[in-house]
Amino acid sequence: MTRLPDPEALAFPDLADLPRARNRQNTDRIECDLTLDEIEALTLQQAMLRSDGIIRAAVKRWNPVAVIGLYSGGNDSTTMMHLLRPHLTHAAHINTGIGIDETRTFVRDTCAAWSLPLIEEQPPPGCTYRELVLRFGFPGPAGHGLMYSRLKERGLREVRRRFIVTPRKDRVLFVAGMRLAESARRERNANEEHRDGSTVWVSPIIHWTTKLMGEYRDRHDVPHNEVTDHLHMSGECLCGAFAKPGELEQIRFFYPAMAEQIEALEGEARAAGVHATWGTRPPRGATLTAPSVGVLCQKCELPFGEGVQ
Repeated sequence: MTRLPDPEALAFPDLADLPRARNRQNTDRIECDLTLDEIEALTLQQAMLRSDGIIRAAVKRWNPVAVIGLYSGGNDSTTMMHLLRPHLTHAAHINTGIGIDETRTFVRDTCAAWSLPLIEEQPPPGCTYRELVLRFGFPGPAGHGLMYSRLKERGLREVRRRFIVTPRKDRVLFVAGMRLAESARRERNANEEHRDGSTVWVSPIIHWTTKLMGEYRDRHDVPHNEVTDHLHMSGECLCGAFAKPGELEQIRFFYPAMAEQIEALEGEARAAGVHATWGTRPPRGATLTAPSVGVLCQKCELPFGEGVQ
C-alpha cells in the first residue's frame, strides 16, 4: 500500500516560542498540558502553527498509511477540516441513519469541492438505529454508550479496515476535533494524541477556543452548514440520548420530514412494548449502560455534573 510522503521532507514551522505539551507522555499517549489560561492567551496564528505542528509530528512519528479527518458536518468540524485539509488523505463521515439529510449532503458537497476523498459508513443490518430502538427502546443518557458503539464505532472500524493490511505494523491516523476548552468533563481526559491498536487518534485543535474558531471562520472562506443555524448542532446524529427539552419541536419546525421519521418510530416502539418517547429517559430499571461520550459525540452530553438515572 502506498505510504504518505516522507515526513522528513516536510518543513516544520518554528514552534520554539509557542507553549507546547511538556512531554508528559508514555509510549502511546501525548497529553495536552496547556492550562486554560494559556489556551485563552493564544493568538490565532499561534493556534494555527501549533495545530500544524501536532499533525506533522504525528505523521512523522507513526508514518501512517492514511490520515483521515472525521467529519460530522458541523461548523467546528468544518473549520477543523478546512484548516487541516492539506494534511488529510481522506475524510470519513459516519452516517448513523438518524440524522438530517441536508447535513449529509453538505458533507458530500464540501469534500467534493475540496477534492478530498470521502468515506461514508453506515451501521450494518442488525445494528441500525431503528433495530436498536425496537429492541431496547429509545435511549436516555445511560443508553448513549450502546448507541455510540453500534452506530459510530463499528463504522470507524470499517474505515480502518479499508487501510490496515498488517495490524501490527500499519497505522491509520483519525483526526478528530476535540477541544479542551469545550467542557469540564472532556478537560479531564484531553490528549493531543493517543494510540489504540492500529488506530492513532490525533486532536490538532485541542487548544482552540470558541473565539478562535469563530475568528478563523471570519478570516477564511470556510463553508457553512445552515443546519447548525437552525439546530445549533450538525444534526448528523439524532439518537436522542442527550436531547434537550424542546429539541424535537425545533426539529419539526425546520425539518418536518425528520420529525415524522422519529414519530413513526415512536409508534413502532409502542407496539413493540419498549420505551417509546424520543429524547426522554427510560423508566427506572431500564438502564442499558453507563453514559459515555465518544470522540465523535463531543457535542452530545449532559450539563457537567448532572446525574444519570
